Amino acid sequence: MNYSQKALAALHHQKLKGFKANYILALRHDSDDDLYALASQLYNVGFSVQAKKIYQKLLKKYPDEDELKSDLAEIAIDDGQDNKALNYLSQVKPNSPDYVQSLMVSADLYQTQGLLGVSLQKLLTAKKIAPHENVITFALAELYFTMRRYNDAIPLYLHLIKKGIPEYAEVNLVQRIGVAYANAGMFNHAIGYLKQIDMKHSSPDTQFETAFTYLQLGDYEKAVHGFKQLHKRDDQYATLYPYWGDALTHLHRDTEALKIYQEGLRVDQYNENLWSKAGDAAIRKEKPKLAEKYYLKGHHIAPDNLIIAVKYSNLLVQARRYRDNVKFLSSYVKDDNLDPRLLWNLATSYRYLHDFKNASGYYHHAESYFADVPSFLKEAGLFYREAGNMKESYRLLKLYVKQVPNDIEMANLLDEYRH
Repeated sequence: MNYSQKALAALHHQKLKGFKANYILALRHDSDDDLYALASQLYNVGFSVQAKKIYQKLLKKYPDEDELKSDLAEIAIDDGQDNKALNYLSQVKPNSPDYVQSLMVSADLYQTQGLLGVSLQKLLTAKKIAPHENVITFALAELYFTMRRYNDAIPLYLHLIKKGIPEYAEVNLVQRIGVAYANAGMFNHAIGYLKQIDMKHSSPDTQFETAFTYLQLGDYEKAVHGFKQLHKRDDQYATLYPYWGDALTHLHRDTEALKIYQEGLRVDQYNENLWSKAGDAAIRKEKPKLAEKYYLKGHHIAPDNLIIAVKYSNLLVQARRYRDNVKFLSSYVKDDNLDPRLLWNLATSYRYLHDFKNASGYYHHAESYFADVPSFLKEAGLFYREAGNMKESYRLLKLYVKQVPNDIEMANLLDEYRH
């Protein structure tokens, strides 16, 4: 047993003093091949400082050995020394037998810098030079996955699986394909792969994607089961709560849904979407005061979220709190940031506050959005009748009756106008 092997054995048994002693002796006495193998092993287990020392020693002896430059570049990237890494990599020329490895390391460097397009070009160049290398195929698939180019990633993962490689670098490729299909919106394809995975040994993300896929496919019972299993494993997985609640809502289990949203808010109190969904659940449970509390919480977190603003405004109008609604929407009016539904709500509020001028303006503004909505046409038509504008009332009610011809009361009112 040489000193390199003794050093690794000591490290395996957590005998650091023995490792240090044999490491020093290896540097002095072992062959260059043994030292290179030792450096590779040390780097793989996180002893990059010791690996770096060996690589530097060997590079001084073999200055034209490009593989050593790529190895040192990898360590420089890990240490955040990007310029030093680029310096090593720039020394590896395209005619070098180690050029492909340098491209792979370069791709890794640019990916850590967020330059995914440059990283992709490096990998594509490597793929042209060595089209059958599994490591390049896998690296390309992973980069496409990171870039959310799932349609490009999936064929590469499938290629590796067809070669009898279901797992690469501790990554389950079946799982990756399932998640990629799910993220691409191809849920029927996704579930076929995700069902093959033993959820006990899958990542929380995969458990979530599987349950989410069942939700998208409308299999709400399986979705609920999946989210529940994920919750048992990690109740701090904040993303699961909105969708778990949604699955329960589809099953008309509103009491449970409300509890799930409430639990989610204890995990992530700044999630405006959860406040909104909790408000919706409270409405379905006929708890308007609780709904108001939740909508206002969401509104304070995200005042520009018009979905929440519309829901809260709807609640105020339904409660006939017209002054509160006008006051609530005043900032949106000031900023000219009004959803069409808010225009309608303002028109309704001003109507019942007997401010016919403002009501008329907002009904007129809203009409372009709701000209094909019978309930709007009827409401606006009756408002103009109250305001004494029979011409506008007749025009709108005529449009309404055309869409709802079986409303005898409104049809008779139109006849009155004609006579």
